[in-house]
Amino acid sequence: MATKKTGPTLAALNAQIAKLQAQAEALRAKEVAGVVARIREAIVHYGLTVADLGLDSAKSKAPKGAAVTAAPKPKAKPAGKKAARTIKFADGKGGTWSGIGKRPNWFKDALAAGRKPEDLLAKPDA
Repeated sequence: MATKKTGPTLAALNAQIAKLQAQAEALRAKEVAGVVARIREAIVHYGLTVADLGLDSAKSKAPKGAAVTAAPKPKAKPAGKKAARTIKFADGKGGTWSGIGKRPNWFKDALAAGRKPEDLLAKPDA
């Protein structure tokens, strides 16, 4: 007895997907072209520069005829440097902790020895 197919095959679905993706890509390309044309018109009309748009001149795709100047880059924080945190706990022997993150061993040892967190609060500098 032959089995009867009741729905589309995997190959047929994949073919439909490929066709729809091609249609979507063509539609997107058409829309992008329209957007780019409107943007170029506005750039020329208003005499905008790369600096006005906040774009890097090396990566700019501004139309020929629009003034192009280098935009200043915003100052970035130096990598690897963190802001100093206020010391909240101190053991009087050089061990300090801001109270944020994993508890240091000296803090755990002091608690195990019977001290309370309030006893380890850092004294404000006078």
